[in-house]
Order: sequence, then C-alpha cells, then structure tokens
Amino acid sequence: MDLPGVERVTGRVAVVLTLAVAALSVLVGILGIVDPGASFGPFADVVPASASETAEFTGAITGFLMVGSALGLRRGLRAAWYSTMILLPVTAAQGVVQATPYSVPLVVLSVLAFPVLAVARGRFDRRISLSTSKLAAGIALVGVQAYGTVGTWALRDGFPAVETPLDAFYYTLVTASTVGYGDVTPATQEARLFSLSVLVLGTASFAIALGALLGPALEARFASALGRMTQSQLESLDGHVVVAGYGDLTEPILEELRAAGRELVVLTDDDEAASRLRERDVNVLVADPSDEASLERVNVDRARAVVAATNDDGQDALDILTVRETHPDVRVVAAATERENEAKLRRAGADTVISPAVIGARFIARSAFGDRKAEREAEDVGLDAALDEDA
Repeated sequence: MDLPGVERVTGRVAVVLTLAVAALSVLVGILGIVDPGASFGPFADVVPASASETAEFTGAITGFLMVGSALGLRRGLRAAWYSTMILLPVTAAQGVVQATPYSVPLVVLSVLAFPVLAVARGRFDRRISLSTSKLAAGIALVGVQAYGTVGTWALRDGFPAVETPLDAFYYTLVTASTVGYGDVTPATQEARLFSLSVLVLGTASFAIALGALLGPALEARFASALGRMTQSQLESLDGHVVVAGYGDLTEPILEELRAAGRELVVLTDDDEAASRLRERDVNVLVADPSDEASLERVNVDRARAVVAATNDDGQDALDILTVRETHPDVRVVAAATERENEAKLRRAGADTVISPAVIGARFIARSAFGDRKAEREAEDVGLDAALDEDA
C-alpha cells in the first residue's frame, strides 16, 4: 500500500481508538462511582482512597473531553491531535489510580492508542479555524469565571461558606449559570453587589456561548432542508472522489461511483444540475471547479482522486491544470470527448485519460465478430482501475 493510503488508514484507526478510549473513560468513571469498593491492580494498596475517588469523578470528565478531541481528529485538526496526545496519558493514569477491574481495558487501550496517534501525526495537519463569535464566547466564559473566582476569594470575608479557591469557583459557576443552590450566599453589601455583577456577566457570557454553539447547528438544519452541504460536512470529507464539473458524460460515472459505495462530491457552477443532483442525495458544492478556493473547500488534498469528465475537454483541461498546480500529489482521472484531446489532457496533468468513444468503438467492433469476452468486459468495465493508485 502506498504511503498516503497508509496514513489515511492509520488516521481512521486513530479516530476510532480515541472514541473507544473516550467511551471507556466515561464508563469506567461511572462504574467506579457506582461500585466504589472495588480494588484491583498492583497499586491498589498504595493509592489513597481520596485519590481513587477523585480519579473516578474526573475520569468521566476526561472522557467527554476525549470525545471532543475525537471529533476534531475526524476533521483532521492538528490542535485535536495535540489535545489527544495530552489526554491519553491522563486517561491511562486515571485508570491506574482508579484501581478497579474495569479500568484495565482503559489503561491498555490508552497505551495502544498513543503510538498509533504518533504515527498518524502527518494525517492531522489542518489548522483550527474559529469564528469571531466563537472566540468571543470562549473569552467571555473564561473571563467571567476567572473574574468571579478571584473576586469571590478576595471577598471571602463576605461569603461565610467560602473557605477554599474551589469554593469560590463553585459559587461563581452556580451563580453565573443561574442555578443558585443557596448553600453559598453573600453576607455583606459589598459581596451582594459583587454577586450581582457575576450574575449579569455570567448570564450574558452563557447567552453568547449558546448563540455560538446553536448558530452552526441551526445552519446545518437549514442547509439540510435546502439540500446544501454544511461547512462541517465539507471538512469531514476524506478519501473521497471529487468530480470536477458536470455534463452528460458525468452521469454514468456518478452511477458507477455510487454503486461501488465510494464517497463523492460534485463540484459544479451549474445551479440547475446541482439542484437535480441534490434531489438524488448526491453531495454537491456549487462553485467553479477551476477555482483554487473551491478545491480547498472540498478537501481535494484528502481526496482519493479527482475526476474531470464533462463534455467540454477545454474546461476539463483547465480544471486539471488548477488541481495539478495546487495539489500535485492528487491522482487525476480524465475522460476525453475527442480522441485527439487525450494527449492534451495528459499534458495538462491527468494521470489517466480515458476516451469513452474509442473504448466503446473497440468493444462494439469486437462484439460484432462474436467476441463474447469483449461483451462481458464491456458490461463489467468501471472506474475502479482508473481510480486505483497502482493502475
């Protein structure tokens, strides 16, 4: 198998392992809380009970963080790779400290996942892109929690129940989220005024955060209703086939690819064709296939191949040139409408050029003389050989 194929498979294994570790971390944490009396492993006698209980509670939290990292890995984010490499030793250590029979698979899987992530590092090279609203939401949440925690601790004389910085953080969180259990209350005028400021700023920061999170979700619902691909769907494309342009010659190619179960996305600036394709649940991005930005949006660098097969050899050549200039390692397969254009498409950068008219003529001529083998080959011919890296 070629190196890009190895990296792609290793990357998928890394995502699966990360999700498995996340699920085990949450499950083991919950089981440890339900069955706190369990004790197992070489460190069971030396680990303090308080440390084991803490690891059980924090294990579930770490598991949820791992889920976020796994989703980031699926999008190829380098930041998610770093966070996973940090969290895997944490989950392994928590499993050891929990000292329960349930934690053994967690420790083993965490240890196994670490080298797989290390080998697949090159697969996760996408930079994280945060919108202004998401950055504002994150800064607001962190800022309010820091403001409330520091302020509550500084004014702890006005909060009789606040004895540690953790108590101050707890009070800030329940106040900012409007939960307000009532177990910590301000006892002085100054503390009450400060609590009001935490309440106002906290509710505002949570509102900003909800807007930043729910906005993309609503966008996804609207995009689904309108038959459009969302940004997250585009970013998750991997090992797919990019079909550059759409024409009469493209239709049987789409049928062949879908019958083979290959993930694909059509890149066309024809709104009418895009609408018809969406009705058949074909992934479409309405954009110019010869535009570099359009190719970036459909993750052409992660594509298995690019297929340029419309009825316009000139446009196909332009699309091929754009792909080859920006992504020289991506395999490009082209179909030549005119036989004399085969050499031109190869010079444009196509790895494989197929002339349907010439191939069809040869099969017809052989079949006319009773060549049954030619008839069977004509029925079975497809794109698999053209898309194969070793073809």
